[in-house]
Amino acid sequence: MTDSQARHCGDEAVFAQDVRDEGEPEAEFNPGIAARFPRKNAAAGVLARDEHGRVLFVRPTYKPFLEIPGGLVEDGESPLAACRREVREELGIDLPVGCLLVVDWLPAHGVWRDSLQFVFGGGVLSREQIDAIRLPADELSRFEFLGLEVAQSQLRPSKARRIALAQQAFLDGETVYSEFGRRLDEHEPPAG
Repeated sequence: MTDSQARHCGDEAVFAQDVRDEGEPEAEFNPGIAARFPRKNAAAGVLARDEHGRVLFVRPTYKPFLEIPGGLVEDGESPLAACRREVREELGIDLPVGCLLVVDWLPAHGVWRDSLQFVFGGGVLSREQIDAIRLPADELSRFEFLGLEVAQSQLRPSKARRIALAQQAFLDGETVYSEFGRRLDEHEPPAG
C-alpha cells in the first residue's frame, strides 16, 4: 500500500498534500536495514458506555475473554481509522469514535509480538444505537454493558487495567500512556 492509499480519518485533500509535502522517503543509511527493523502489532478499540456508565463489551467466539469493540490495525491504516472500521464491522453501526484515551504497550506473550493498544472514546450510546447493533455471528456471540468490577473476572488483568485507565482518562480529559495496563508515574526514575 502506498502512502497515498493509506487509510486515515482526516480530510483527504489535506492528507494528500501532507504526503506530497513530506517529499521523497529518505534513503536507507545502510542498505537492507529497514527490512531488519522490528515490527510491532497495533490494535485499536473503543470505550463506549450506556446511560448508566457501564462499558460495552463483546464476547468473541474465538477466545474465552471479553473485549471492547475494536481490532488489529492493518498495514497502511491509522489507529483511528482501524477503530472506526472495526467498530462498524463488529457492531454494524457507526459510532462517533473520538479522542484518544490510552496508548498501552504490551510485551510479547506466547506467540504474540509486543504491541501498542489504542483506546479511543466512544461516548454514550443511545437506546436507538444499542437496538441497531448487529454482531457478525462468526466472530462475536453477544454484547453486554457491564461495570468494570463485574467484567473484571472475564478480562485479562492487563485489559482490566487498561479499561480502568481509559475510564479515568475520559473523566480527567487527558490521554494516558501505560505499559501492560499500568500508568507510569512521571516522577519515578526509570528502572535499570
